[in-house]
Amino acid sequence: MKKKEKNHKVRDFYRAMIQEYRTNKLSFLLYIILRTIVIAIAVLLFLNGSYESAMLCVFTLILFLLPAFVQKTFKVELPTALEIIVLVFIFAAEILGELAEYYVKIPIWDTMLHITTGFLAAAMGLSLIDLLNRSDRFNFKLSPFFVAMVSFCFSMTIGVLWEFFEFGADCLLRTDMQKDMVLDYISSVALNPNGKNDPVIIDGIIDVVINGESLGVGGYLDIGLFDTMKDLIVNFIGAAVFSVIGYFYSKYKGKSKGSSIVQGLKIEKKKEE
Repeated sequence: MKKKEKNHKVRDFYRAMIQEYRTNKLSFLLYIILRTIVIAIAVLLFLNGSYESAMLCVFTLILFLLPAFVQKTFKVELPTALEIIVLVFIFAAEILGELAEYYVKIPIWDTMLHITTGFLAAAMGLSLIDLLNRSDRFNFKLSPFFVAMVSFCFSMTIGVLWEFFEFGADCLLRTDMQKDMVLDYISSVALNPNGKNDPVIIDGIIDVVINGESLGVGGYLDIGLFDTMKDLIVNFIGAAVFSVIGYFYSKYKGKSKGSSIVQGLKIEKKKEE
């Protein structure tokens, strides 16, 4: 009996793969290509003893399942373009950014990705809440402004959770996902000799000495605060831009029952089997 159930699950899996290929050939082929590349990189890293980098590849493979998870959980069909953007974004962030060191080689790489994150997360949040808003199974109807606000908050929540993840990785695994920034000043109340709440400002810092050795970085080395705030700010920009666009689209283009921001983004309910 168990063998029959196992065979049935295998057949269902292959049928689902074939159906996905027929429905979204481009995104499916891209998924297979990127997944193959990441698996090959993970194997090479593991054989070379780079176990942490290999685990990052495993994490990337898990993230590749995100579009399928969203479609399965929320019963929506993501458009091919959005699936492709998500897959490319994950590859660019984890493989190119971390393993290929694009975060270091290309200073604006991180900023571009976080703006994209804010935009995409807002798009997904707005689309999902709009599906609920227009569903006959629910009795509430949300205004375009509230829908836009929910999408904005959804995007910012995703951004904050990601910063939590970076902070946790840096603290527990001693990585450097929150990239440092060299500053030439310090403003801190901890340096006040009288213990008052008045910050002491030190300008023109050109070097920092730790345990008698110069860091040689040309200033004070901030450990992640500025990077985190910059990431949240650019995430805010991406989320705000899409939320404004979504508000006006929902207000002026989505008044009829058959016209919605969901259709505008080519996100539709799956047909019930």
